[in-house]
Amino acid sequence: MKRTVLKPKPQSGMQDWQAMFKQWAAEAPEGPLKRYYEAGMIAPQTALNNTPLLALDLETTGLDPTQDEIISIGVIPFTHKTIRCQGAQYWMAKPERSLNPESVTIHEITHSELAEAPPLHTILDDILTAFTHQVMVVHCVEIERQFLLEASMKVYGYPLYFPVLDTMDIERQVTYKPWWQRFGRRPSLRLDACRQRYKLPRYKAHHALTDALSSAELLQAQIAYHMDPKADIAHYWI
Repeated sequence: MKRTVLKPKPQSGMQDWQAMFKQWAAEAPEGPLKRYYEAGMIAPQTALNNTPLLALDLETTGLDPTQDEIISIGVIPFTHKTIRCQGAQYWMAKPERSLNPESVTIHEITHSELAEAPPLHTILDDILTAFTHQVMVVHCVEIERQFLLEASMKVYGYPLYFPVLDTMDIERQVTYKPWWQRFGRRPSLRLDACRQRYKLPRYKAHHALTDALSSAELLQAQIAYHMDPKADIAHYWI
């Protein structure tokens, strides 16, 4: 893997998640979501190597967050150098509707495995506790952010937001070249394909906790090759 340093975002493009959390804390209804926002977020000037990171992955019944449902969630805390496996957490959630065969072939979670699982609304408070004061790390931000936003709207009547480091977007920035697009040679951004470029071990895909671990390891490799650990987190989060 060639070392390509990511260009920092211009000041105008940086998100101040700390300020936004203060605003949402004032607006959110009383309850767990309000407490999540009241706990606050790290300052945008926090160095990447001092940032509390939480790798996150979901398995869902499909790809449409307005129609499909979350059925499993995996999280694992880590830093730019250390993965805290003892802090990993995994939840399964029983969906309101039946699983469709197409999604079962991907995540391999069956009706019988979900029969005794609690509905998502009963475990979302615990999930928020795990998220508190953490910067999320995901591979493809649109999935995790949108599904959890929809779930939060249904349960709390107010959206759940969180800062993210998107390993897919980071990989796109460091691997895509304009001439590749002209000749149809764009490299794959699938999680496993990205990991192979750093010679990381191959894991069985589509288990929420394993994929969270995969994303954590991938970000550590990306930091080593392409990012400045001493740079402000605001240069990288979205």
